[in-house]
Amino acid sequence: MFMPDYLLAFLVAAGVALLVTPGVIWFAAKTGALDKPNARKVHKKPIPRIGGIGIWLAFMAGMLVVSFFTEIPGDQEFELVGLMVSGTLIVLIGVIDDYTNLPAKVKLAGQIVAACVLVLGFGVRVDFVTDPFGDYIYLEWLAIPATLFWIVGITNTVNLIDGLDGLAAGVSAIAAVTICVVALQQDILFIAVITACLAGAAIGFLYYNFNPARIFMGDSGSMFLGFILAGVSVIGAVKSAATIALIVPILALGLPILDTSFAIVRRYRGGVPIFKPDKGHLHHRLLDLGFTQRQAVLLMYTISAVLGLSAVTLTEVSTQIAIIIFCVVVAAVLFGAAKLGIFKLKEPPDGQSPASRG
Repeated sequence: MFMPDYLLAFLVAAGVALLVTPGVIWFAAKTGALDKPNARKVHKKPIPRIGGIGIWLAFMAGMLVVSFFTEIPGDQEFELVGLMVSGTLIVLIGVIDDYTNLPAKVKLAGQIVAACVLVLGFGVRVDFVTDPFGDYIYLEWLAIPATLFWIVGITNTVNLIDGLDGLAAGVSAIAAVTICVVALQQDILFIAVITACLAGAAIGFLYYNFNPARIFMGDSGSMFLGFILAGVSVIGAVKSAATIALIVPILALGLPILDTSFAIVRRYRGGVPIFKPDKGHLHHRLLDLGFTQRQAVLLMYTISAVLGLSAVTLTEVSTQIAIIIFCVVVAAVLFGAAKLGIFKLKEPPDGQSPASRG
């Protein structure tokens, strides 16, 4: 091979995203896939919103090119097919939602079906982990529901953070690069290739999605990015049973995970349904403080990068120290969130439901 597989996957995916996204913009405008402004959103004019199609095409192209040049072992090929099939299903659900605004329960049901395809159809699940002392903990009957909860949960956390131009794409790219670096440290090249490919697709799309955005990724993009990140982290945890294998993706995706957790707590304390939208997300708070869209997004990129670097650092220390560092980082984030008032409910003026962004 003239270059490492992961680098080839990254370059192909980024290149394809750059090439196909203008066509997606044209198609979205022609077919009416537009995100219209409302009181909860920050954009002022209709923007095409099926950018996830471009991200999906770029990811698929990158993985197919690598598969053509590299002989993938049978078990890994089966897992890759599972990711591509279930990932395609989640994109289809997202595209339908981008055009029709599916009810939240219907969309959730579709996410569960896609996750079941990966977990039950292709056997991608975590059956056991190790505790801080190196002993095995077998999940037994909890293995399938725990894995489904993780995949659906991460899919939604990325979906919910998609509120500013370039935010979800950039945060997902940082998370993917983080997992890629850790996979290379642990010599799990299969995971490194997949995450490098996903990072390339997100970064190539980001060229058109950064403020001022010419296209939003929509639910088709945010759900796809979250789904693949969740699925690949499960595969990585299986191939490296250490506790740190689960902590790394949690830290890498720390920003969307914590923002979603804060939203659940905030809405519960406010006595409103968990799925009801509000303007209390971190990016909303930053805008209220006077940040511009670009400044808010770049700050959140920085937070994600710091969390990513923390995740990489954890792989170089003992598991016990890693857990302590993890708890300290989470405590610091909780303190900062409380200072921003992120636990206080702030509803949109018109009470409108959320739609895809970024």
